[in-house]
Amino acid sequence: MNLATKHMYLYGAGGHSKVITEILNSLGTTVIGMFDDSPPMARFKVMEIRDGIRLLGEGFPPLDAPLIITVGNNARRAELASLIGATYGTAIHGTAIVSDQVTIDVGTVVLHAAIIQAGTKIGAHVLINTAASIDHDNTIGDYAHISPHATLCGHVQVGEGTHIGAGAVVIPSIRIGRWCTIGAGAVVIKDIPDFATAVGNPARIIKFRKDLDFVDFPTEPASRNGEVSSNLLNSIVTTPQL
Repeated sequence: MNLATKHMYLYGAGGHSKVITEILNSLGTTVIGMFDDSPPMARFKVMEIRDGIRLLGEGFPPLDAPLIITVGNNARRAELASLIGATYGTAIHGTAIVSDQVTIDVGTVVLHAAIIQAGTKIGAHVLINTAASIDHDNTIGDYAHISPHATLCGHVQVGEGTHIGAGAVVIPSIRIGRWCTIGAGAVVIKDIPDFATAVGNPARIIKFRKDLDFVDFPTEPASRNGEVSSNLLNSIVTTPQL
């Protein structure tokens, strides 16, 4: 399950990289290099920060160890994964409880005290945050973020790029679409369509996002180790459903 190796590179030198570095160190993995698109503004300067893909002006250099994109923003993480040609690692904190019947794709990180039950499938470059609880037979799409103390009951589907806020609860067999935002503390009892923002108890839709604020985002997917849906740039403008 744990794809951490003895050496790892990180892309992103902000607060999230501190957390991932600690996880990797606890697993006996040494971070041997860090990249960032704005090295002078890096918040985590434990070593020299190398220029990121946007500063290089050419292809990302080949690496001799796996990479994890340590950027908390889902859209930026997806964008970077599409631009960087790398082999990606996975990091799972030693206190996380992960069933042997769970599948986890490349680039995903599972933080302290998270629980993932049998039959769940988690996509690439997903962030499962501190003490999140994911019950049996869930499906979590690429680039999603399950925030601290969020609870997903059985047979929940979470779409690509969706953010489930801290302490949110999703009852069994709910489908949450792509690139949604579920507010902190929300209780989701009905399906949520793509691009919606839903808050409250019970959760209600308050708006739909018009775009994903990508910069020069490619319209075609890359290989699996840098994949993103080709229709990611689709936008929705509609009346909120109350």
